[in-house]
Amino acid sequence: MPYFSDQTFQTLNAADFQIGEYDSCSFVSCNFSNINFHGASFENCSFKDCDLSNAKVSGVSFQQVKFERCKILGVHFNSANPFLLEFNFQNCQLDYCNFFNLQLKKSIFQNCRLLEVDFSQTDLSGVSFVGSDLSGTVFDRTNLEKADFREAIHYRLDPETNKIKGAKFDLEGLPGLLGKWGIKIG
Repeated sequence: MPYFSDQTFQTLNAADFQIGEYDSCSFVSCNFSNINFHGASFENCSFKDCDLSNAKVSGVSFQQVKFERCKILGVHFNSANPFLLEFNFQNCQLDYCNFFNLQLKKSIFQNCRLLEVDFSQTDLSGVSFVGSDLSGTVFDRTNLEKADFREAIHYRLDPETNKIKGAKFDLEGLPGLLGKWGIKIG
């Protein structure tokens, strides 16, 4: 399998991508929509201004991978290699993605749009959702201990079915925590 280290790849599309091991590589303005990444691994890599919508990531290794200003729609990250999985998403669109049952401790979802995302049974302890839109996002039996929801909007989570000890919320976020009981705030 080819090995790539400390390289920058610009404006690639799915046909130009070569399955291999990528270490400390950057992908800039690439269109990887509908690509099948199966067999690839990414360690300490970054994706900037890329489209990864509907990418297939079954068995793919993502270790300390950063995504900035990327469009990532409908990706089933729950099928990726779970070993040392760690993400940093900043200013990304992650609508309809699936993170079911993953260990994502201390990952970052900052200023992202996460519409209808599934975080059921996921360990999100210490995760940052600062400034993100979580409309329709599912938190069910999710570990959100010490997670940061400050400046996040449109989230709804049930404190009875999720672990939230030590999580940080703004006062404006109270309706997302109390909505289950029909309590009106303000």
